[in-house]
Amino acid sequence: MSDETLPSPTPDQQTTPKVPPGTPESQKPEPKRPSIIKSSLIFSGLTLVSRFMGLARDLVITARLGASQTIAADAYYTALSFPNLFRRIFAEGAFAAAFVPAYSRKLAADGERSADELATDGMAALAAATIVLTVLCMLTMPWLMFVINPGYADEPDKFRLAWMLTIVTMPYLPCMAITALLSGVLNARGRFILSGAAPTVLNAAMLVAVIPVKDPVAAAWAASFGVLGAGFVQAGLLWWGARKSGAILRLTLPRLTPDVKALILLAIPGAIAASATQINIFISGMLASQMTGARSWLNVADRLYQLPLGMVGVAIGVALLPRLSQALGKGDAKDAQESTDLAIVASLALALPAAAGMMAVPHYLIDGLFTRGAFTAFDAEQTALALFHYGWGTPAFILARVLSPVFFARQDTKAPMRFALISVAINIVLGLALFHWIGFQGIAAATAVASWFNVGQMVFALHRSGDYRPSKQAWGKIARLAIASAILGALLVYAGLNRAWIEAPLAGIHFLGLGAKEIGILSLFLVASAVYPVLVLGTGGMTLAEIKGLVRRRRA
Repeated sequence: MSDETLPSPTPDQQTTPKVPPGTPESQKPEPKRPSIIKSSLIFSGLTLVSRFMGLARDLVITARLGASQTIAADAYYTALSFPNLFRRIFAEGAFAAAFVPAYSRKLAADGERSADELATDGMAALAAATIVLTVLCMLTMPWLMFVINPGYADEPDKFRLAWMLTIVTMPYLPCMAITALLSGVLNARGRFILSGAAPTVLNAAMLVAVIPVKDPVAAAWAASFGVLGAGFVQAGLLWWGARKSGAILRLTLPRLTPDVKALILLAIPGAIAASATQINIFISGMLASQMTGARSWLNVADRLYQLPLGMVGVAIGVALLPRLSQALGKGDAKDAQESTDLAIVASLALALPAAAGMMAVPHYLIDGLFTRGAFTAFDAEQTALALFHYGWGTPAFILARVLSPVFFARQDTKAPMRFALISVAINIVLGLALFHWIGFQGIAAATAVASWFNVGQMVFALHRSGDYRPSKQAWGKIARLAIASAILGALLVYAGLNRAWIEAPLAGIHFLGLGAKEIGILSLFLVASAVYPVLVLGTGGMTLAEIKGLVRRRRA
């Protein structure tokens, strides 16, 4: 194998070809299994649908709620961020770190019945913990709001609306905790469709709730109730999907069985480690509450970088974790190395051009997509400042999601927890310093720096322990992908400087409520999406055979 060729995609789920009865074991064909990237593409494709629906949702919400001109936007984004923080810490973070490897190994070693017992007890414990947390937060929310958004204290109407909306959205937490666990059950069984499609329910519910409402405050109430309703539907959908997949789950009272205790011991540090980025973003929100509109600006910028993060980082992490757990359980170091190499290269193949786009034309992106209704040109200018910094942080956000499973699959959740805590400390100190030095955009810059520091710690620890070191082939691919992305960024900068030339032929055109600026920015990125693969092939970032190999099945 040459230095410029990556290993073939590694498998993540076994499917055995049919053979005639009585065939000797030595003559049976090897099983075929879909690649990690194929599983990721299933998840990513559904996530792409969800993210574009989310973009449509955000376009409607920002037009209704605005940013700096109303109290509704900051209050609503506060109500959304609080349960989301706990969801990512106690649900997605904890059970991505602890539950999926434990369930996967028990499924392989002890069979479905034993694994489903673990899932039943784990779901009962997680539901009980999140329900208690939700009730406590709802009862103490007015006082908690002073802690999480101290800047709202000077605006009584915004402060009151924020804590009332947060009470409405908090029950979303236990619903999503159950959904996250059931997603883990489905993913461990090689089923990615429902877990990937579940976020679409949230976006659809919020669109239906918000579209008929014109008043900003009323729209904030409608969106919050849309979140609550979607949570119950998502949990019900995943419960049905898990049962349909063959999992035998029951509703039961929580029991502290030895397996559940082991999960808790792994989940506590794992939850913190997997949620470092979210904790940093939440702290950023606390700082942003000091400036009217800043939380809304950060949230809109956050939504754009969440598109590649959800499509790439989360999707590949979801597919990589059970695969690595199985490979390490069998002692297959070669499979684990190739799986991780491929996951990192594939994630950066999409993360780097996304970063280039956000850094090259941040204002064009925000103004073209969001400036309308109550969201003003001033709001677009401020949001673009944050988006630029989130842009160069995006590869770090995604790499953290891809590297974390390398630790978690080895049941090491303490090291990532230490790295996360250090990252959070850096974010707090640097965020405070930059906020007073360069304004609210310093909050986004601090988050990006802290995330890169988190990734650096992971890479150094894996290299020192010998658990994982990128191969020479992987490093070569990464360098060429960086060159292709830099060229793409330069082309986008040129296009941004000639925005008037792009939009001139589109003047007077209106399609589905989109005008010249919206069609112009969408057209630009459609062209960029076509140009980037040519740049990748031209620089040798990937060959055509490798791109095809990412999605085809191969023998184990």
